[in-house]
Amino acid sequence: MSGLVDQAEAPDPLAAMAKARSNAFKDGLAPDTGKPGFAVYLHWPFCAAKCPYCDFNSHVRHEGIDQQAYIDAFRAEIAAMRKLSGPQVVTSIFFGGGTPSLMHPETVAAILDAVHETWVVPEGIEITLEANPSSVEAGRFRGYRAAGVNRVSMGVQALNDRDLKRLGRLHDRAEALRAIGLARDIFPRMSFDLIYARPDQTPHAWEAELKEAISLAADHLSLYQLTIEEGTPFYGLHKAGKLIVPDGDLSAELYELTQSVCEAHGLPAYEVSNHARPGAESRHNLTYWRYGDYAGIGPGAHGRLTTSAGKIATATERTPETWLTSVADRGHGMSESEVLGTSEQADELLLMGLRLREGVDLGRWQALSGHRLDAERVEFLIDHGMIETMGKDRIRCTPQGMLVLDAVVADLAT
Repeated sequence: MSGLVDQAEAPDPLAAMAKARSNAFKDGLAPDTGKPGFAVYLHWPFCAAKCPYCDFNSHVRHEGIDQQAYIDAFRAEIAAMRKLSGPQVVTSIFFGGGTPSLMHPETVAAILDAVHETWVVPEGIEITLEANPSSVEAGRFRGYRAAGVNRVSMGVQALNDRDLKRLGRLHDRAEALRAIGLARDIFPRMSFDLIYARPDQTPHAWEAELKEAISLAADHLSLYQLTIEEGTPFYGLHKAGKLIVPDGDLSAELYELTQSVCEAHGLPAYEVSNHARPGAESRHNLTYWRYGDYAGIGPGAHGRLTTSAGKIATATERTPETWLTSVADRGHGMSESEVLGTSEQADELLLMGLRLREGVDLGRWQALSGHRLDAERVEFLIDHGMIETMGKDRIRCTPQGMLVLDAVVADLAT
């Protein structure tokens, strides 16, 4: 990979921008202005056990983790990312994994301190930490809150013990409910995930479970269809005919049911799998979907940064120990740093933006791609109910188009 690109320092201070960022969401979600902000993603790669459906970069280490060694390495890689990004005002911070709720609160605090020391972090921005109910206890949650975390995202995945066991989860329903209650009491904002289109799941059963989830949720739910990913235990079981998941028609029915029930209960979809009360959308994930910049830090993290060399895609070493060694030797764990051409950026903007209910800014897409979308393809997709225009400047997928999102994106991007 090429050497790190050192940005010229922008005029300091960035106080006006920081103040604007801290006030941006006080009255609800800010509109898409084409400037989605700068996010920081911090990947904690360790889990207590590997779930059979998961293809994320997560690792089990029964011998324990030297958290101080990882604090030191995170500090070093944060400094390396600062050389790439230049001075920035951070708009959100996200601890993902893996299972970040296995981190000591002191580890979270130390890493957040490093981010504050490196970039401008306005007061009150969204700081999210992912948590699993089995690794939750009140003291740890209060420690995260004291460190600055103001939003937690819980990996609940199901609300009945049978399906939790099938999904390989270490918690049961009682633990999930307790963790949700703790999160609601301690954090200003809380979300949790559920997986649906599970084996033997019926629309009636999913509707009842979803309504219970809505009654428990504060203001946000992430609802994902079970996908069978190559390289996971579920993939082998599915291929052998030992794991039967809903077919295409039933999956579509479950998806449509999800949309209608959430909409009726005040949590409309703002992205294909994410639902929120207006104003409670995930600021961090919106940075991705609106194609903003983000620093990806930690083992297996990915990033997008605008540098003096252009917009670059970064990726770090996936194996924690390899990442640690790389940071010790080179000051960072990056294994990839690729300059993206404008056509590649335009494709990514389209891919991410069409996931959103607000759709894509065509002016921004045209500025990157250098041309307009093919009028005949657009007309064809409109006629078949897959996309729709929003005034002169935006397009978005219809609910029907969301069911075949990948095909719609591929057709438009060709």
